[in-house]
Parts: sequence; C-alpha cells; structure tokens
Amino acid sequence: MSIKVKTGSNSRILAVGTYRPKRQVPNSEIVDRIESSDEWIQQRTGIETRRFAAADESVVSMAQAACEMALSRANLTIADIDTVIFATISYEFQAPSAATALIQQMGNPKAAAFDISAACAGFCYGVAMAKDLISGGTSKNVLVVGSEKLTDFTDPDDRATAFIFADGAGAVVIGPAEEPGIGPAIWGSDADSRDAILLNPAWTDFKNSPTKGVADLGWPNINQQGQTVFRWAVYSMSKVGLQALEAAGITGDQLAAFIPHQANFRIIETMAKEMKLPASVVIADDIKTNGNTSSASIPLAMDALLESNPELSGGLALIIGYGAGLVYAGQVVQLP
Repeated sequence: MSIKVKTGSNSRILAVGTYRPKRQVPNSEIVDRIESSDEWIQQRTGIETRRFAAADESVVSMAQAACEMALSRANLTIADIDTVIFATISYEFQAPSAATALIQQMGNPKAAAFDISAACAGFCYGVAMAKDLISGGTSKNVLVVGSEKLTDFTDPDDRATAFIFADGAGAVVIGPAEEPGIGPAIWGSDADSRDAILLNPAWTDFKNSPTKGVADLGWPNINQQGQTVFRWAVYSMSKVGLQALEAAGITGDQLAAFIPHQANFRIIETMAKEMKLPASVVIADDIKTNGNTSSASIPLAMDALLESNPELSGGLALIIGYGAGLVYAGQVVQLP
C-alpha cells in the first residue's frame, strides 16, 4: 500500500511589506572613523546613505512591522498564515527562534515557524521553500520575512565593512495561485570559500577563553574579503541568473525587473551586463539609499521598485540572493 498524497497549488507572492528605520545615516557620519570619503564609498559601492535602527528596535520588532504591512496588503491576517519562515543572521539568541517570537507577538502561536541562516541569500531560500511547501500541500499561506539589525555586528572602525551594512526588514505573503508565479530555484553554495565572510570572534573563542570577555576578545563583528566576494558574485551569480531564467522558461527580454541582493551597485550593474539584460528591464538600486541589509535587501528593494514603478505590478522579476557561506539562490517571480 502506498501513501496517498494530496497535491497542492501553484503559488505566487501576494503582497510585500517593509520596515525601514527612521534614522538615515549619510556617508559623512562614517568616513572620519575609517579615514575614507563620501566619494570613495559611492564609487566603490554606490551607497550614499543607509538606515540604522534605534536602540529599542529589534530584529523581531522590525519583522513584525514588515509582516503586518504585507498581510494588510494581501487582505489577510496572521491567523490565515500556517507557516512562517524567518531569514536572519543577526537575531540575538541561538534559541528559541526569531520566528516563534514573531508569531507569539503577532497572535498566532500555533503556526509552524522556523529560522533559516543563509545570510544574504536567506530571503530567496525562504521563497523557494514556501513555493515547495505550498505545491506539496503542506502549507496554504506562508509568510517569508528577512530582518536584520546588522549594526549590532558591524565594527564602526573597520574600513572594509563599516560603510556597507544597515538595518531593516522585508516580508512577503506567498499563497495559492491559478498559474505558477514562482519559478524553480537555482541554489547552491561554494563552501570551499566560506571563510571569505565570517563573524569574528566566534562563540567558541569565548568558551575556550573563559577568563576573557568582550573587553578582551571584542564583540563578534562581520569580516569579509571584499575582492574575493566581489569577483565571486560578479562572475558566478550572472550564471545563476541565466539558469533561473532558463528554468522558468523565459528570456531576459521578458523580464520587467531585476532585483538582486543589494550588496554593491557595481556588482549589480556588472551582473546585468553579463546577463545581457535589455534596457527595458528596471534594475533595483535600493543599495544607494539603504545600504546592505542582508536577508532583508531583496524585499526592501522590491517594495521600493513597485512604489516608484507601480506599472511593474504583475510583471516578472529575477531575484538573486548571495552571501556568507558562500551560498546563493535565485528564481523568477511574478511581482505582487
């Protein structure tokens, strides 16, 4: 006797919601401590300003604000959500999860809820899993959220990273659809180079030096080999993008938008050029005013793009996330 499987539905992104901290930090507030300049930062990354969360804002509180906006736009409530996927690398606790804190605060403590640690690819990983959960009949409506307070893990004196990272949250509601609205995910990793982005010192350093504390070892901060990551992203992720287009059965000229992880605008421009995307494809540039928000960057950029270009709604977008690990994921989605 075999198991009788009830097949699920096609799926699509029903709505997107975001939260951006109020505090905008221009390059001029950062350059003195890292002996740099506004011009150098803009030429290197495209970043002009970024958002820093307030002391009383957390990964979970920002996520809740973004989720509430997405649910309102989808004409749903948290009670309609059966699964929550929370992408983050900056939650303060190893356990229990940020996802369970979120559903408890939002009033649906019985939903399935879990965190994923895929850094800047986390949102795309979450979208891929939500699609498969719905198509497999496990879930009906899935809330995927990326939320980061990276300023808690950024050394303001590190010339390589102090100007890059920022805070914010973005969420999407993914639900059933008549036609497929999310293409197959192209995902994987280049783990042999995983040391290119690290959080140092590691928690084991504290464990192995019980007499030393933060004052001696320093608080864990993000360190990265900028040139290694840049080259990997530029030359590997464009190939992932082309594979995602092929898997979705479309070509670049059928895209309405390109919304990659907002790590560096030079990377974004080079990827678009490598993929030979036509000028008609609108390219997200949220990096310029909001910095690199890791798992939150794609939904933040998606929302900003739809706000400034509402005619893109219903069109197809290529999303690609990539980051620490080195992990990546990309897929074609229909914009809400």
